Amino acid sequence: MNSLLFFFLENMALIIALLYLALKAKELLFPDLRESKLLLALSVLFISFLTFSVMYNPFFYEGMRLDLREVPLYFISYVGGWKVGVLSAVFPSFYRYSLGGPTVVQGILQTVVLPVIIGSLFRNKSTINKFFALLDIKRMMIGMLVYEVIKSIWMYTTTPATLFITLSMFLFAGLAVLAMGLIANGENHHILVRKELEFYSNQDPMTQLPNMRFFRNKAQTLLAQYVPVAVVMLDVDYFKTYNDTHGHQKGDAVLRSIGQLLRDHTRKKDYVARYGGEEFIFCITDPFDDQEALKIVEKVRRQIEQHHFEGEELQPEGKLTVSMGISLNSSKKTLDQLIDEADQALYQSKRNGRNRVTAFAAEEKPETVNV
Repeated sequence: MNSLLFFFLENMALIIALLYLALKAKELLFPDLRESKLLLALSVLFISFLTFSVMYNPFFYEGMRLDLREVPLYFISYVGGWKVGVLSAVFPSFYRYSLGGPTVVQGILQTVVLPVIIGSLFRNKSTINKFFALLDIKRMMIGMLVYEVIKSIWMYTTTPATLFITLSMFLFAGLAVLAMGLIANGENHHILVRKELEFYSNQDPMTQLPNMRFFRNKAQTLLAQYVPVAVVMLDVDYFKTYNDTHGHQKGDAVLRSIGQLLRDHTRKKDYVARYGGEEFIFCITDPFDDQEALKIVEKVRRQIEQHHFEGEELQPEGKLTVSMGISLNSSKKTLDQLIDEADQALYQSKRNGRNRVTAFAAEEKPETVNV
């Protein structure tokens, strides 16, 4: 009795330890929390290895090989569905068959095939991003209870297993699945909370753009790697007039629309952020030359000018526009210097009549450019 209980405790410890390491590896290898074919393949390989590890040193009883191989197979089928479960069960099935013995067929059917079927049936099929979602522990344990009742009756009536052995396996398998579910939920909850905190600490809540904290981190990384950048400052012309005329709610809608236009008309490798108030900032990453950077900025200005904003006909110029300033040469400059230069160029655009782009010139006053 003591040796049997100690054996199942060893099985549980092995399952829990390897699962914990796998979850930590998943967090490290897939920081964006997105499912992929690679994640699916690694999950199948891990469960196959975990099941093999549990089966490698079994408890022998009258020709039977007793272990908790059903635990990882039920768990992965509940989490990932029948396809993942079937793929994970292929190697354990062949391994168990190669070992032979009087109960080889029962062993495969009861502890490899059946847990995959039951786990898949009880899986919540509406779950999105299943490998990072929080598990419904109650549902998982109900499914495990159904599986264990079927398996225990089947095992007790068709194999030499005693009632004590059958009930022991029932208990320890249930505890092992519960432990796996709680550990997985704990790790996934930790990841989701951390990602949520990172998201909100790096995002402007009103425009849904990144904030200056995010922008500074990205831009300073580029500068540290000697990647050429151009920093652009943007300010909405006569925004106070718009707010006073239409109210802050519609003013906020304008800022959100401009944020979306900035996303749509810059490149994927560029970084856009809200600077504050009605000002925005973006970093043009590794432009081919100054002319390319100026074309991108002018395109943004033109798209905003051509966009229809509600009530813009009441603006001083009859439409809602923006003024922009750009610092082109990032060599041997700090980010604060580049922002200051772009800011000076922006205010030169304001002084020169608004709705224009001005490039900062170090040896002279910033000059307005036409592209």
